[in-house]
Amino acid sequence: MSAWILFLTVFVACAVEAVEALTIVLAAGTSRNWASALQGTLAAVVALAVAVAALGPAIGLIPLGALRLVVGALLLVFGLQWLRKAVLRGSGYKALHDEAESYQKEVAAARAAESGSRGVIGDWYAFTLSFKGVFLEGLEVAFIVVTFGNNQGNVPMAVLGAAAAILIVAGVGVAVRAPLARVPENTMKFAVGTMLTSFGIFWSAEGAGVSWPGSDTALLGLVPAVALLALAYTALLGRTTGGPANPVIKPGTAPVEGSAR
Repeated sequence: MSAWILFLTVFVACAVEAVEALTIVLAAGTSRNWASALQGTLAAVVALAVAVAALGPAIGLIPLGALRLVVGALLLVFGLQWLRKAVLRGSGYKALHDEAESYQKEVAAARAAESGSRGVIGDWYAFTLSFKGVFLEGLEVAFIVVTFGNNQGNVPMAVLGAAAAILIVAGVGVAVRAPLARVPENTMKFAVGTMLTSFGIFWSAEGAGVSWPGSDTALLGLVPAVALLALAYTALLGRTTGGPANPVIKPGTAPVEGSAR
């Protein structure tokens, strides 16, 4: 895999996680207390840094074959979950993810919660909401960076892709102080699901002793094959629901009446 493919894969995957974390922080800040929300965000970043510093080097000590087998299996599980949701949303079986709607739900829940302070933290609810959102989404970012970086022997490029995604999403969020509802998140999730599934198949097979024709260049055929299969399932399911058989339709489009959520 070239360095730029690694960069773009990590960038897109981490951008999705950053958008979701940003939505939670914005909800906590705008509806409760910005200082406490930012304190929670900072605490989560520190906790993530400690976790990565402790676990990152340990992963690098695992033999490459075993690492690729385990990581490939995990990526395959995560990727298929993302791809399954993208197919269901694209075919009309599941409501499309709408970041603006998620933001409004978080705001409503935050406003309904009781107020309370603890020590230097003025609003404990805003702090914990931001901490949990950033920490959980950050764990996924850390997993993507560490696994992709170690497997390809280029951790700095993986870190660069993640950092670029986080800085861009955070910068736009700070500038507009609103959820990034116009970001084609469903399209990005379809793309990320395709990439994670493809790399999961590739690495788990390599870890099990399979030699791919052309080595890493086999991904150039594997990724489109997975994408086409997912699109075919989307089209097939779309015919049974009469819904939009297209995973790249715009966020916020109403789901098919009576479809499963």
